[in-house]
Amino acid sequence: MNYFPWLTIIVFLPISAGSLLFFLPHKGNKLMKWYTICICIFELLLTTYAFCYHFRLDDPLIQLAEDYKWINFFDFYWRLGIDGLSIGPILLTGFITTLATLAAWPVTRDSRLFHFLMLAMYSGQIGSFSSRDLLLFFIMWEFELIPVYLLLSMWGGKKRLYSATKFILYTAGGSVFLLIGVLGLGLYGSNEPTLNFETLANQSYPVALEIIFYIGFLIAFAVKSPIIPLHTWLPDTHGEAHYSTCMLLAGILLKMGAYGLVRINMELLPHAHSIFSPWLIIVGTMQIIYAASTSLGQRNLKKRIAYSSVSHMGFIIIGIGSITDTGLNGAILQIISHGFIGAALFFLAGTSYDRMRLVYLDEMGGMAVSIPKIFTMFSILSMASLALPGMSGFVAELIVFFGIITSQKYFLMPKILITFVMAIGMILTPIYSLSMSRQMFYGYKLFNAPSSYFFDSGPRELFVSISIFLPVLGIGIYPDFVLSLSGEKVETILYNYFYR
Repeated sequence: MNYFPWLTIIVFLPISAGSLLFFLPHKGNKLMKWYTICICIFELLLTTYAFCYHFRLDDPLIQLAEDYKWINFFDFYWRLGIDGLSIGPILLTGFITTLATLAAWPVTRDSRLFHFLMLAMYSGQIGSFSSRDLLLFFIMWEFELIPVYLLLSMWGGKKRLYSATKFILYTAGGSVFLLIGVLGLGLYGSNEPTLNFETLANQSYPVALEIIFYIGFLIAFAVKSPIIPLHTWLPDTHGEAHYSTCMLLAGILLKMGAYGLVRINMELLPHAHSIFSPWLIIVGTMQIIYAASTSLGQRNLKKRIAYSSVSHMGFIIIGIGSITDTGLNGAILQIISHGFIGAALFFLAGTSYDRMRLVYLDEMGGMAVSIPKIFTMFSILSMASLALPGMSGFVAELIVFFGIITSQKYFLMPKILITFVMAIGMILTPIYSLSMSRQMFYGYKLFNAPSSYFFDSGPRELFVSISIFLPVLGIGIYPDFVLSLSGEKVETILYNYFYR
């Protein structure tokens, strides 16, 4: 038993150190930026140290567990713990947030508040990935919304207030269902409310009730993931947000929905999950095709990348619905892989916008000559997005394919049909991502503009894009790096619930 409160420190460090930003001397923004980046790096190193030395990969149970009584009045505990499912997203959160603070270097207006909100978001995300209590999970989930709303409404584009309001309406609407589900699970069948994940995982419910709970949680996670038709807030939000905020949204926020699907819907409500999984697969397949073809019609560069995110999330839903350890491992790998690729594409879109001040693809063109470094990184990461072999996206999508083909739950014909439709989706991906590169970088449009106006990627931007590209390549070449974290836990989830 490890008595040192590693997780509590990891959860509280960003927001408590971030609140000191308001006491720093007001002599320019550089001090605040360096301070924020140092906090992020220190937090990432601390997390990595705690996980390397105190986490055993061969143990599928909860580790680094902490359990403190918080509110006596209704038996509410501060329960934290990690297992193979949450360790990947927590490390991803640390990595992407550190790079996003570095990407936010050009932000000068109200930079104290901006950096404080990024650190507060960091705490909320790690808290929701490591909480072992349903009510605590809900509080962390809600806490996340405030920083995102402020980052959107204060540092966004022209329509920022519209997209911030839409974001808060959708996500707060989803949270109502989450709260009802949390209270329902906690209060069912006993006089004492139980919100502990371990206790709830061993509880059984009448099938009808389990289905009602499942639908409630599914709506909440579908908004965040986003699953069609609850996805329309995402392109608007991405279209208006500052690109460092986009990195956090695409890299981490969407992954919280997928994480919740596995953590709550699969682990706590297995019978309902096996009833709903065919529907999840159908929706996931439709989502891949629909979002990929909608992406092709977007003129706005960030909205095109946003729809590609929605399309890639379809593979995660299919992996979760396949109920095989291959499929679920593929879904977890896709969560990590798309976290890197999505964040990188939004970062590069933002740096291109900083130079040209153009956001519509049909106004761009001929940029490859003016900004060759950005062009190179954009091309490489577009290839990663369209699942080029050797990159992480390819491995993740291939494992999801194997998961659905080897699933015992479905008949042969539906499996062939779904695989065929998924393959069409994978053909559509190169079409929209390559046409995006073609419209931005090739042709002659910008040759009329004075070339002295453009300066290529600086060391900071190159560092950010290469830092994101290396894990994409690393996971593509050696996927066991991620799969070894979640493998034991995935087997436990499936054997405990679906094969008993």
